[in-house]
Amino acid sequence: MRSPTRCRNERSTHSPGIDTYHERDRFTGRNTVQLEGGQALEAKFVLLAVGAEPVSLHIPGEEHLVTNERFLSLERLSARIALVGGGYIAAEFSHIAARAGSSVTVLQHADRMLTQFDPDVVGWLIKTFQRLQIDVRTTTQVNSVEKTAQGFRVHATSAGAEVSVDADLVVHAAGRAPDFGPLDLAAAEIAMTHGHLELNEFLQSVSNPAIYAAGDAAQARPPLTPVASHDAKVVVANLLEGNHRRSNYDGVPSVAFTIPPIARVGMTVVQARERGLKFRTNSKEASSWFTSQQAAEPVYGFKVLVDEDSDRILGAHLVGPKVDEVINVFALAIRHELTAKDLRTTMFAYPTGASDIDYML
Repeated sequence: MRSPTRCRNERSTHSPGIDTYHERDRFTGRNTVQLEGGQALEAKFVLLAVGAEPVSLHIPGEEHLVTNERFLSLERLSARIALVGGGYIAAEFSHIAARAGSSVTVLQHADRMLTQFDPDVVGWLIKTFQRLQIDVRTTTQVNSVEKTAQGFRVHATSAGAEVSVDADLVVHAAGRAPDFGPLDLAAAEIAMTHGHLELNEFLQSVSNPAIYAAGDAAQARPPLTPVASHDAKVVVANLLEGNHRRSNYDGVPSVAFTIPPIARVGMTVVQARERGLKFRTNSKEASSWFTSQQAAEPVYGFKVLVDEDSDRILGAHLVGPKVDEVINVFALAIRHELTAKDLRTTMFAYPTGASDIDYML
């Protein structure tokens, strides 16, 4: 079933001067494409906004894995669920399934989950996985998926040993990549490096000026809805008025909607050190601030980086109730170069998540 939002968006294209086609296409030249039905189209500009699809795992039995879209359309959850991968999808879906009563196993090849987030903050969040009895197996490489009489068996390698996990449902949670496969980008002379389009600051192909890209196809920053919307506005302005608008990804917040959520914006400690910045860090695992009567999910902590010279916020890493909203305050501070003093002297409504910002600085 298509979402109401998607239907509304599709109806908005049914206006004079807009033609829509529900077919796959491929490039036949620098600014020409051919539809599956054989029709050829030529344009001054072509925008690549193809979205993303699950990356190929290149393992036997990969066809048995269900995608994140399929998982969300299930009418009921299986008793035993295995998730291959340890990023956003695995973190969020494992919490959903465990709270619904499923036995959940996460198989992650890296040495920890949510590698995009600060390791200390992730460590605090992992307590909720343990409380939910989610079996998180890191440094585990999935080798194959076998269909059995009872369901599926996932074969993997962990610490040099062969292991297996039995499940009724196996979910692909190992990441997504742009759906470039059928497009034949080479026919349009669109340059790529390591699977990424080579784009300039205007989101335009460096090898073919007729081509622009936005969202997942651009791969300029994290594959997030606000980034895709931002890219779309940049590309539209440049298509209509000539190249003049550049992408600005300063202060893009990212949230994994576990319970409680984990959020980040700006630099990590490693990134700040790599840039040679002089900064101070205020970090605290503050779950003791909550009692069982005060919060159903007592995990709470923060790590905030502040530039010593300018007093500007460099990064914020949060976990706990309502941090999915609080992170937006830090995003605003980073994007508009507000200082820690600016935030400390701001009076926030109490008791809200933002009212703790003074303690975080």
